[in-house]
Formats: sequence, C-alpha cells, structure tokens
Amino acid sequence: LYTLGMPSNTLNPSRCPLCGQANACAVTAGLPPETCWCMQAQITPEALQRIPAEQRGQACVCRACGQTPVANKQPS
Repeated sequence: LYTLGMPSNTLNPSRCPLCGQANACAVTAGLPPETCWCMQAQITPEALQRIPAEQRGQACVCRACGQTPVANKQPS
C-alpha cells in the first residue's frame, strides 16, 4: 500500500513493485486515498511479503498481484 511522503526515486509509484504493470493507484493519480481500489480490497499477506524490503511503502501492488496467492497465479 502506498505511503505518502516516501521517496519515489527507487521505483515508479504508479507501477506494481512485483510485476511492473500499472497499479491503478488513486493517490499517484492525484485522487483521494479512500477512492483507491486497495481500500476496498483484501491484499494477501503473501503479496506484501514478496515486496522487496527496500521497496515497501513506496508503491501499491496491482490488483492481480495483491489478490492472487502465488500458488494460484496463472503463468504469463
């Protein structure tokens, strides 16, 4: 989940840190945080654990990565 005020120079905050796809983050689009899809979704603990430590709090995961356990993910 996105944290305001965190440095954004290590990655693109509009991209998922797990897959690199657009994360549809409302905050990075200039919208109120409560309008973001992630505020109404349950992000799997597995997804949060897969984010590299140095990238945590800097960008939202995308809906696909945030809600799909690794074991059930379809290969791309």
